[in-house]
Amino acid sequence: MTESSAVQNPAPPPKTLQRRLVVEVVEARSLLPKDGQGGSSPYVVAEFDSQKKRTSTRFRDLNPVWNEALEFVVSDPENMELEELEVEVFNDKKFCSGNVRKDHFLGRVKLYGSQFLKRGEEGLVYYQLEKKSVFSWIKGEIGLRIYYFDEPVEELRPPIIVAEAAKVSDVAEMAKDYSGGPVNLQHEGSHSPPVVSIEKSPSSAPVVHLHPEVIPAAMASPIPTTVQQYPPPETRKMQAPAPRPKLERVRVPKRPSADFAPKEIPNQNRRFSSEAERIHPYDLVEPIQYLFVRIVKTRGLSHNDNPYVKVRTTGHFVRSKPAAHRPGVPPDSPEWHQVFALGLHSKLDTASSTLEISVWNSPSEVFLGGVCFDLSDVPIRDPPDSPLAPQWYRLEGVEHRCISGDIQLSVWIGTQADDAFPEAWSSDAPYVAHTRSKVYQSPKLWYLRVAVIEAQDLQISQNPPPLMTPEVLVKAQLGFQTARTRRGTMGSHTPSFKWNEDLLFVAGEPLENSLILTVEDRTTSKEPLLFGHLVIPVGSIQERIDERHVPAKWFPLEGGNGTYCGRLYLRLCLEGGYHVLDEAAHVCSDFRPTAKQLWKPAVGILELGILGARGLLPMKAKGGPGKGSTDAYCVAKYGKKWIRTRTITDCFNPRWNEQYTWQVYDPCTVLTVGVFDNWRMFGGGGGLPEEDLPDCRIGKIHIRVSTLESNKVYTSSYPLLILSGTGLKKMGEIELAIRFACPSLMPDTCGVYGRPLLPRMHYLQPLGVAQQEALRGAATRLVVAWLMRADPPLGPEVVRYMMDADSHAWSMRRTKTNWFRIVAVLAWAVGLARWLDDVRWWRNTATTVLVHILYLVLVWYPDLIVPTGFLYVFLIGVWHYRFRPRIPAGMDTRLSRAEMVEPDDLDEEFDTIPSSRQPDVVRARYDRLRMLAARFQAVLGDFATQGERVQALVSWRDPRATKLFIGACLAVTVVLYVVPPKMVAVALGFYYLRHPMFRDQMPPTSVNFFRRLPSLSDRLM
Repeated sequence: MTESSAVQNPAPPPKTLQRRLVVEVVEARSLLPKDGQGGSSPYVVAEFDSQKKRTSTRFRDLNPVWNEALEFVVSDPENMELEELEVEVFNDKKFCSGNVRKDHFLGRVKLYGSQFLKRGEEGLVYYQLEKKSVFSWIKGEIGLRIYYFDEPVEELRPPIIVAEAAKVSDVAEMAKDYSGGPVNLQHEGSHSPPVVSIEKSPSSAPVVHLHPEVIPAAMASPIPTTVQQYPPPETRKMQAPAPRPKLERVRVPKRPSADFAPKEIPNQNRRFSSEAERIHPYDLVEPIQYLFVRIVKTRGLSHNDNPYVKVRTTGHFVRSKPAAHRPGVPPDSPEWHQVFALGLHSKLDTASSTLEISVWNSPSEVFLGGVCFDLSDVPIRDPPDSPLAPQWYRLEGVEHRCISGDIQLSVWIGTQADDAFPEAWSSDAPYVAHTRSKVYQSPKLWYLRVAVIEAQDLQISQNPPPLMTPEVLVKAQLGFQTARTRRGTMGSHTPSFKWNEDLLFVAGEPLENSLILTVEDRTTSKEPLLFGHLVIPVGSIQERIDERHVPAKWFPLEGGNGTYCGRLYLRLCLEGGYHVLDEAAHVCSDFRPTAKQLWKPAVGILELGILGARGLLPMKAKGGPGKGSTDAYCVAKYGKKWIRTRTITDCFNPRWNEQYTWQVYDPCTVLTVGVFDNWRMFGGGGGLPEEDLPDCRIGKIHIRVSTLESNKVYTSSYPLLILSGTGLKKMGEIELAIRFACPSLMPDTCGVYGRPLLPRMHYLQPLGVAQQEALRGAATRLVVAWLMRADPPLGPEVVRYMMDADSHAWSMRRTKTNWFRIVAVLAWAVGLARWLDDVRWWRNTATTVLVHILYLVLVWYPDLIVPTGFLYVFLIGVWHYRFRPRIPAGMDTRLSRAEMVEPDDLDEEFDTIPSSRQPDVVRARYDRLRMLAARFQAVLGDFATQGERVQALVSWRDPRATKLFIGACLAVTVVLYVVPPKMVAVALGFYYLRHPMFRDQMPPTSVNFFRRLPSLSDRLM
């Protein structure tokens, strides 16, 4: 083999995955005509990851259909959710009439990678075309189908090809001499094989052609590179400086009691265990040091039956679980794989303490060996450091015993930010099964729409009851949800029944349930006659994310023995364009639709640091009489994410110091934080199931995210209040640190306030109020059942309390609260009326004179009225800035009327349904409710009377009154035609503000005339 034909054959190339994004441009609807002839010739340009592609042009078509796929290469799949896809529609200038310089813009759509779905899960979505600027005139929508997939590609290892007997080393040396220094001839990301070619010039001197993009990396000189650290993907888009605010004490005015008002925690009171200036990942909470001990396994252990491990320090003593033996492993090598987290309360714990780890035999309590550590030599691990690798240590013992074997373990000092902490056995939470901190996710909920249209071929009785029409209806059932249609209308020529009625249900993923439909005949008062039934798996129903039409289908009905009993015409779909309401409306934490491809990008990140609680009351008896304990844990909910802190047992001042984050898609949402006493950890033993030990409420607070300033840390203490049948009680205080990290006053953040609160389908096909409440109750039950199946479970009492599921129940206290809220809203109007009355009656002469002057100026220059009004509102807002709330508000006892509520009102509020009180008590409450309803009835009648009097002005119900009114209207018309309007306005204003010496104490003529007009109240029975 000659040297000129030598080829270096590499190893088989490995395969890597390359992600590709496909944008299928299907069609567009209702585009604007831009060619000057009433049409447009549109084409689409899509840009993604610095790649731009376009479709073909559709000539003179306002509803074009392309069905073209544009494919893009995703360079960074891990951060694809942060990439932006921009789809723009243009009118091709080549087909326009006249001299057109550029293509006309017809609209655009911006999408983010978080809205893309994998291949097979995508759907056709119609997006409204958006404007490019404020002055753009855009309409129409475009239908896109977007998905991505990963395909394996071979990573080519470039072979080295040498031609014309030239050596690679000679070429590299020539390149070095030519450039005057080392040259990096390798381009990152190149897949082409390196080729070095040499040509013979006429003078027979070899000419070297270098191809820098294809030279192997071994030939390139190293160039130092700088590695840039990127933040996590969810925070890259919203990096913003978050300086620590200067925290000051704030006195909250108009509070009934200082104990019930939230207080700001000064920064100097926060004690950190480390005096060194280190940046911890948990910057909102106090880092608490723990001693972590990971016990893995042993080998070569002495003869034993069931070994276990003891871990002992100066202040802690714990015992591991029983050892496990894997099949095929010698019995002297048991395994544990258990982590312990022992709290270190001071530096003295590490400076003067030792750690003893010993192995014992369980039945006989025989010592099998141990290891000792000096805590001052234990390494400190701070995330994002990798986990500490376990090592083998020789077991040692007393001299007169034969000790053998090794133990594999690792010991380090870390904080609660350590990734091993959530699953570790913690010294302040010994009941591991029910005391660990956990993160839960609510199930993905869908609205299931069942449109019952028609039924045919039903086997109706040949001898129906006389003068009676068959009362046939359809009953649908999904799990615990049941709904019925109205009575169907029977066809005149065919034995068919029609309903054309929609039934809505709530379905939760995984869609494992089945929809059961039965057709019943309820003509007689006896048991309904069943015509047939139908079972449809929910997972087979088509999903819909917009208002597009879903075709209906015929489904056969089956009888008891599987025979054909008719057929049912149904239209079924899972509605993905709605947001399934599962929370009370005033504490809703999420408004996103079910379909992920309709989600907008996040506008910020909400960070919550749960510091601890203080002064909790005892919730359970302990030991002897007069002693109690509290095992508190905290639950926070925002969006679909629930978090639960660890339970700190037997402590009235627990310190959790745990931090969690949520992505914020809409700042006009509410974060809910609650504290509970753990009773379930005592269940499952002594014959007591967990369901019989529900957790007790300690209190909760609501914090609206929109009330938080951007990138500011709020460290506050909130009272935990419980309202029960005995009255209001303060259970303690909870300390929180909150930060809303988002770009302040950026277009993405401010644009949220201009978007609809609910998804688009709620306005195109709205749901009724009663229907929403019924679906909300069903959704709450599904969430409760889902979280109950977690480990540890979130009990139904916790979930319903956090979601305010009982807020719709009747309460006299809430009724009074809402009334006084309305009074407070209208207080400014009442104050303005009183001020005008004071001006009118000249109680302050100087003010009245100034009002006269201002009125003259506004009448003479009416163009100043609107600007003056807006200027006044602006000044009011600036003036109120100094009185703005400095900390997020908690529960307001004065607004809730919780301190001044009557005991009977509380007893009625917490009564069950049906009532469990005595009949005389229920009768008294019913009579009181009737009296209240009578007052409300009188108010409604007064409103109706005033409206009917207005209608009576021109209805000739009272002929003399109508003649006087239309005559006065004619006179006013003549006066306004003759007299200048400014003079009329001045005369009316001065007449209204005339001095009291020219006034009469009796009502004016106009009021007397209006009160004499007839209403329809005299016709009521």
